[in-house]
Amino acid sequence: MTAAWKAAGLTYNRYLAIAARTVRQSLKDGPRLAAERRGLMDLRFAKWENGKQGDPQSLAQANKDALAAQANQK
Repeated sequence: MTAAWKAAGLTYNRYLAIAARTVRQSLKDGPRLAAERRGLMDLRFAKWENGKQGDPQSLAQANKDALAAQANQK
């Protein structure tokens, strides 16, 4: 039996991000605001090609762009 997230075409990390966002949105105002602050990411990554580092990019922005691209494909 295949996991529902895998059958939907999601990666496990994307599934966890969606689940976490859903739980944060379901909380009352006080705990929700605190949880949303914890959910913010300030991670950066860079792709390496031919031994040279590319421009550092925000992981949060890259995730948003990937989600938007995936939504446009459907």
